Amino acid sequence: MITKVLLADDHDVVRAGLRTLMEKQPNVEVVGEARDGREALELARKLEPDLVLMDISMPDLNGIEATRQLKSEGTDARVIILSMHADRRSVGETIRAGASGYLLKNAASRELPLAIRAVTSGKAYISPQVTDQVLEDYARHVPTDAANLTSTLSVREREVLQLLSEGKTSKEIAGALFLSVKTVESHRSQIMDKLGIRTIAELTKFAIREGLTSVEF
Repeated sequence: MITKVLLADDHDVVRAGLRTLMEKQPNVEVVGEARDGREALELARKLEPDLVLMDISMPDLNGIEATRQLKSEGTDARVIILSMHADRRSVGETIRAGASGYLLKNAASRELPLAIRAVTSGKAYISPQVTDQVLEDYARHVPTDAANLTSTLSVREREVLQLLSEGKTSKEIAGALFLSVKTVESHRSQIMDKLGIRTIAELTKFAIREGLTSVEF
């Protein structure tokens, strides 16, 4: 049985490397490539892959939010998040979003075959480097205040927050999300109220800290 795979990463070189790795795996076919989370959602709906390899940090819509939206649609596609970082918060958000795997990019060439076999057979896969951290975090059952704050935002508010943090204007966000400018500004006001934040600069710092955007100072 062929496993259909969709690759989602905003770096052409990374996607090319992942495609090369995929082509070496038996019974695996790469059916599409996406450059951001929004394109990944569109292609997943169209191509119906069995597996999505999703970069965690992408412009317009990050990998965790794209995964959350994809899984909320009831898709059978399993998702493996790819990340450069082994922090507990990212792994926790990945699991809560509905992903089946969390793979460190620097270990992809070695662990990808294992991860694919695990998730396509209905199991979960987390790179061993972060497993101890995840177990410790969940054993303590101590969610971070930031995670609680992020969970108060709606799907649309998280989308608007990411785009705001990437420097988009209300008009540009309205065009990208097919909303009115007034609606975008209303979302921005609600986001700030929920997070207790008063400036775009603070919003941007929050989004970066929480992994909602790949923008860096």
